[in-house]
Amino acid sequence: MDSIALSLFVKRLSSICGEMGATLRRAALSPNIKDRLDYSCALFDARGELCAQAAHIPVHLGSMAFAMRGIVSQVDWQAGDMIIVNDPYLGGTHLPDVTVVAPLFVDGMCVAFVANRAHHADIGCVRPGSMPLSRTLDEEGLVLAPRHLLRAGVADAEMHALLAARLRNPQATLADLAAQISSNRIGLERLGALHESLGAAAFASGLGEVNDYAEALARSALQNLPAGTYHYEDTLDGDGIVAGPVRLKVAVTLGGGRAQVDFSGSAAQVAGNVNCPLAVTAAAVYYVFYSLMSRDTPPCAGSLRPLDIVAPSGSVLNAVRPAAVAAGNCETSQRIVDVLLGALAQALPRALPAASNGSMNNVAMGGAGWDYYETIGGGTGAHAGGAGLDAVHSHMTNTLNTPVEVLEMNYPLRIRRYAIRRGSGGAGRHRGGDGIERCYEFLGDASVTVLSERRDTAPWGLAGGDAGACGRNALNDTPLAGKCELDLTAGARLSIMSAGGGGWGQAESPSE
Repeated sequence: MDSIALSLFVKRLSSICGEMGATLRRAALSPNIKDRLDYSCALFDARGELCAQAAHIPVHLGSMAFAMRGIVSQVDWQAGDMIIVNDPYLGGTHLPDVTVVAPLFVDGMCVAFVANRAHHADIGCVRPGSMPLSRTLDEEGLVLAPRHLLRAGVADAEMHALLAARLRNPQATLADLAAQISSNRIGLERLGALHESLGAAAFASGLGEVNDYAEALARSALQNLPAGTYHYEDTLDGDGIVAGPVRLKVAVTLGGGRAQVDFSGSAAQVAGNVNCPLAVTAAAVYYVFYSLMSRDTPPCAGSLRPLDIVAPSGSVLNAVRPAAVAAGNCETSQRIVDVLLGALAQALPRALPAASNGSMNNVAMGGAGWDYYETIGGGTGAHAGGAGLDAVHSHMTNTLNTPVEVLEMNYPLRIRRYAIRRGSGGAGRHRGGDGIERCYEFLGDASVTVLSERRDTAPWGLAGGDAGACGRNALNDTPLAGKCELDLTAGARLSIMSAGGGGWGQAESPSE
């Protein structure tokens, strides 16, 4: 393809992913998908190489890019099949993130795949919201290795019976899975039309050219970074089971249009669920480096080829089965971003921001007949060009808040306070963004799990800027640990106060 044709091809692929996402959102029932937008959609070639994605959730998309080749090679595909998978050790993130994959067949040949991943509050865990303080993967819910959801277009009765038997509230989850199926069907229809309009040879060639072009742009961006090796380390507050911080350490080596990211020296995998499968670690690395590339770089597998990741097996960043991983996807992925930004800021001191609030501030809850899960934003880090943003989701999450009206309409909850946490951003020449205060009142008995970070270690500033304020959690004004499980009665009030972002630069004196 010439440059114009290739650009149009990239845009058409991206628009298919966008339409898949719009279909999923409109067809879903749960606030997690239709309001928080906790889902992602992507396209892959016949080998499972990522070719296009919409601007959805970085931790979803990066992990799918890392592992889809292994998933598609395990299945004897037929037209009309759809496979369901959530196993974190087979390319998933954590169990609530369920992926549905479908092949595109043309004239009896598989020519591409469509896939979407969506978060389900009920995936068969004993604790509501499927985000427990777990010690093993099996404690986190139903583990699904790649298996059929549809066979040749017909629902697999055994799979649906398994879901109905294991889930706490199966109707809600099955309805959202139906939305995921609809999303893939739209993707197959649109991708099939694109294939027909171009012809088989041009379509296959175009998918290859997209990745080659992305690789060239990625290498060019990395070539422009100052060569050298840059070190940084940071800590998680803890794993929720054993007291004490969990160290993350990185050495980033730049040069020759490549980057090696070496996490040797990070903590061994831990008892709690802040462990990461390698796919999640890779997703965080891809996110940071992709943000340094040209905006014209297609978000596909080619842009990831110049990146080499070293994470020792059995470490917290490359955990092995059956280590628990529920919070690794949400919390540890955020800290991986922090250590990478801390290292790269040494090479690019004016190009990168201070640490953001560093947590997805997970709140999982439920009672008789209901399950709910949400994440809460915070402040982002300031940078050389200005202040951080207040009260937003950042880095590895790209979701929205659940509106108060939606929450109170669907669940026995009342939001007593929802506000910007003024003054929580770090001071500096440019101030870090402020966090969020959110207070839930429970109108009936409920079980709750909170998985949050930056309660003990503050988000750091850059260039002399101050750290952001640590986050805080409280039950009826009594302080809580950052990670805890609660069994509450009607009238209880839970407050989550997320951290602010770090400041950038030394604050100017009044005389200046």
